[in-house]
Amino acid sequence: MEIFQIVSIGLMATIIILMLRVQNPELATLVSIVAGIIIFMFVISKFSININSIIQMVSRSKLENIYVMTIFKVVGIAYIAEFASQICKDAGEEAIGKKIELGGKILIMNLSIPILAALMDLIFSIINDI
Repeated sequence: MEIFQIVSIGLMATIIILMLRVQNPELATLVSIVAGIIIFMFVISKFSININSIIQMVSRSKLENIYVMTIFKVVGIAYIAEFASQICKDAGEEAIGKKIELGGKILIMNLSIPILAALMDLIFSIINDI
């Protein structure tokens, strides 16, 4: 099971980081970043399977691809912003991490406006038909 591999990497990295943090905090931060990237790369391969499944479902439905691609972009921005923010926090730069989170939220809001506009158009057209 993949979760045991992810947990093992995380726990081994944590033990190494705890031992290094006292003598060499810069190296401990580097180990944390590398462990995070390794876990991220492991998980991203599993995430691509989900994306392919969703794309197949959408191709069978009558949804427009632009909406699905926007949702993928939103999810991608959220994951990347969270990952980068956690790296900054691990490095002791919580303020920068918070700025990354804010930037991600603003980008998500910008991407969501066309979907919100289409939803509002749909609601108004339903109301007008009544």
